[in-house]
Amino acid sequence: MLSNKIYKHFFLELSKYFFLVLFTFSTIVWAVQAVNFLDLIVEDGHAVSLYLNYSLLNIPKILTKFIPLSFLLALVLTILKFDSENELIILWTSGLNKIKIINFFLKIALIITIIQLFLAAFINPNVLNYSRSLIRNSDLDLISSAIKTNEFNDTLEGLTIYVEEKDELGIMKNVFIRDDSHKLSTIENKEKTTSLTIFAKKGRVNSETKNSLILENGVIHSENKSKEIQIIKFKKTELFFDNLKTKSIIYPKVQETPSKILLNCFFKKTTHTLLKGDKDLKCETKEERVEVLAEINRRFGMPLYIPLLALLSSFLLISREETKAKGWYKYFYFGLAFTILITAEILVRYSGKSLTHGLFYYLLPLFCIPVVYIELIRRFYYENLRK
Repeated sequence: MLSNKIYKHFFLELSKYFFLVLFTFSTIVWAVQAVNFLDLIVEDGHAVSLYLNYSLLNIPKILTKFIPLSFLLALVLTILKFDSENELIILWTSGLNKIKIINFFLKIALIITIIQLFLAAFINPNVLNYSRSLIRNSDLDLISSAIKTNEFNDTLEGLTIYVEEKDELGIMKNVFIRDDSHKLSTIENKEKTTSLTIFAKKGRVNSETKNSLILENGVIHSENKSKEIQIIKFKKTELFFDNLKTKSIIYPKVQETPSKILLNCFFKKTTHTLLKGDKDLKCETKEERVEVLAEINRRFGMPLYIPLLALLSSFLLISREETKAKGWYKYFYFGLAFTILITAEILVRYSGKSLTHGLFYYLLPLFCIPVVYIELIRRFYYENLRK
């Protein structure tokens, strides 16, 4: 009964520090990324709602990134707090076995490992893939947001727009448009053009459609395949931007690809279509396989290091005499665990070079966990003998 209360007390303190650290780090990184994502509005002309949704959907990825570090800091802070308030001494004198506390830490680490694995392998790829689909399926909020005065704006793919002035009512003066996309809808030409250049003295965004420009008093220069220039003057015409896309990346990255597709791609060496007519995931060349295998190892291998962090932090439970050296132990073991965490992050980048590298990445924590656990038992055994 008493032990259950102790474990509950440990768990509550550990959870408090864990969520506090995780929330702090994730909030800082999310805020920085959210600022970078402002380019979706400023440069690419997407809607504010898409920016907010895209930013929020990146939160699970950020949380997953900081779970191991947050668990390590939370466990160390919890042990140090109990030690500074002499609660550990009370527990040991009451007959509580330290090995049981370590086993309790391992159980919590196992839960964190499962959560990390579930997020990294299943939740994050699907959420990130969905966030990418929002950009892919979105239309520009306003053409005017993609047009800046006194700048050659190439936000829209295959299109360059220059506007000399734009007043408070949105009336533009001296508009220049260069179209190399062959998708811009305007006055129909009898011959298919290779490029289109439009000059207009005046222009404005259509207030009804929000996705077209009404130009007045201008001229259209169209060049056909024979390099012949056709000139058409107009008093008023309307350009529609329905078929144009921004330069935002619309195809899924490897990090946004479901784990099942990555595993099939690597082991079966098959090509998977990520986006019809645009991007395929291939595992034929060495470079392609390295990237895919590294991502697989990041999802399934990184969580295995969490129990090792719990065991290394458990060395702080070893009794120390009141000496100056005692204060350095907490820095040493935390530094050692933090180094292991950084090393795991570095090694995963090289683990995709071959199956041998990948196997080493998985076996390292699986080998170290029993070795460290046995060493902890040995330390506590001799500690009891000295008593």
